[in-house]
Amino acid sequence: MEENLPSRDLLGFIVDRANIGVFILNEALEVQLWNRFMASNSGKNADEVVGHKLFDCFPELPQRWFAKKISSVFMLKNFAFTSWEQRPYLFPFRHNRPVTSGMEFMCQDVTLMPIKNEAGEVEKVCVILFDVTDTAIYRTMHQAAIKKLEMVSRIDGLTQLFNRSHWQSRLNEEFSRSARYQTPLSLIMFDLDFFKNVNDTYGHLGGDAVLCAVSAVIKNSVRENDIAGRYGGEEFGILLPNTPESGAMIVAERIRASIEATTIPFEDYEIRATASLGVTEYKATVPDCENLIARADAALYKAKEAGRNRVILFTEEIH
Repeated sequence: MEENLPSRDLLGFIVDRANIGVFILNEALEVQLWNRFMASNSGKNADEVVGHKLFDCFPELPQRWFAKKISSVFMLKNFAFTSWEQRPYLFPFRHNRPVTSGMEFMCQDVTLMPIKNEAGEVEKVCVILFDVTDTAIYRTMHQAAIKKLEMVSRIDGLTQLFNRSHWQSRLNEEFSRSARYQTPLSLIMFDLDFFKNVNDTYGHLGGDAVLCAVSAVIKNSVRENDIAGRYGGEEFGILLPNTPESGAMIVAERIRASIEATTIPFEDYEIRATASLGVTEYKATVPDCENLIARADAALYKAKEAGRNRVILFTEEIH
């Protein structure tokens, strides 16, 4: 009976039946022991592997990396470790978790343990492989959830642009960078003309359709490193790092023209919209972010006074 195995065989019995991978290599990287976990997951029984070089049996392994790991154990006479976060797996074993886990192969933590003789010299290395796929899945899901929460906390739900809070924090960062390194920074502030009439005529869902269409125009008009946000209601702000006012004026005019040319379908209607835009550039005389916004806003209101649907560049005369 298995319960009455002699004690000298008990350790071997446990190693063979444990739900972890265990195999032993000599310095020539020949397999000396291969437990059931390894046989079951690799598809190769012990009699196919023991006595053969590991890389001859499994040429798909990361040979250079793993050989260095084994060599370090023989040389330093100490343990070595690697986690799934450093290298997801040593052996490309399939796992039995749901396909939705997003993991193609079993995630593995690996411990390399020196086996020493009486003289203290390392004769063999015992490699212990732990299946940590569940931990990896949960950790990955947790990190994805945190990332999603972080995204939600800084994105405006309707327009998918940055919300005011995050946009303001990015403005503070870019303002500080420009002030420190004297690099150009331009700001566009704009809002939609007669937007209240849109809400009154088509309802708030119609207004939302317009805001979404405008946000799409913005995304198609700015560069990847530009910072666009919904400042509030129908007002938007766009930061253009490393861009002088001349470049910002081109972007602003492109946005204005695109909004004017866009037909926005809503139910049985086609809604048209226009926007008034104010542009300013950071100067050493601008003391803080609030003043930079105030300058862009002043140019924006000047555009409205001048008849709307236009771009105005801030000048000291406007202030």
